[in-house]
Amino acid sequence: MSEPELFEAPGASALIYRDAPAWGELKTAAIGGFSCRDAASGGSLIESAKARLRSEGFAAVVGPMDGDTWHRYRVVWESDGSAPFPMEPTSGPFDKQAFLSAGLAPISEYVSSRAALAEAIAGEPVVVPGVEISAWDGKDGERLVRRMFKMSLAAFASNRFYKPIGLDAFLKLYEPVMPLIDPRFVLFAHDSDGKLVGFLFGYPNRLEGKTPTTVVLKTYASALRGVGHALADRFHRAGLDLGFETVIHALMHVDNASRQRSSLHRATVFRRYALMGATL
Repeated sequence: MSEPELFEAPGASALIYRDAPAWGELKTAAIGGFSCRDAASGGSLIESAKARLRSEGFAAVVGPMDGDTWHRYRVVWESDGSAPFPMEPTSGPFDKQAFLSAGLAPISEYVSSRAALAEAIAGEPVVVPGVEISAWDGKDGERLVRRMFKMSLAAFASNRFYKPIGLDAFLKLYEPVMPLIDPRFVLFAHDSDGKLVGFLFGYPNRLEGKTPTTVVLKTYASALRGVGHALADRFHRAGLDLGFETVIHALMHVDNASRQRSSLHRATVFRRYALMGATL
């Protein structure tokens, strides 16, 4: 990812990323690192950025996005007012209206949902024949992230606004949170030949204090039908067994299978987010 340009105006600032993921076939830039004191100043800055980018030959702009979807992106669209959880994007009080006033509209939508762990588990444990699920042993954190990196590139390549990322950049994403990780909530699935066919990355909500009652299911991916369901089921059961009460299913695209499965776990949406965009 190339270095962004700092773009400032009275009462607002942003970073302009000129190597953003393409919106369809359009040459696209992204507006990230956004802050504003009110909707008017924020909207004015975005309008100025659009004009600059249009003059440079860009055909579209998206935001808020810090360069790509591996980094922070999305504006909070609706919320029940509950506190943010770790690794969740947050928004200033005027961000949404600033983007709207500058002519950007939602182009991709996401939700986070919450469920009581006791209600999220139903029936017998989910088993996929020939697949064994185990938790990370807590050793060699860099190797852990390397394994997640390799599978993430394959699992998410078909996602909208996907852009490849280098290993070094991926390692930097997880470096700040590694000390907060509980190995019991990082799961791997292997087939009978020992091949990695799925992983799940979750963690306790440390923002709740020293004794959190919530676990966050942040990401999971699988290369075999049914493995994602089995990983989520194992995660829920581990959380309940360890004394946690609530699970957050984090940052799901509204059209993804994970969103549908979340509903089956009796989870209800408490926050909505949107990636905004406009053609130039």
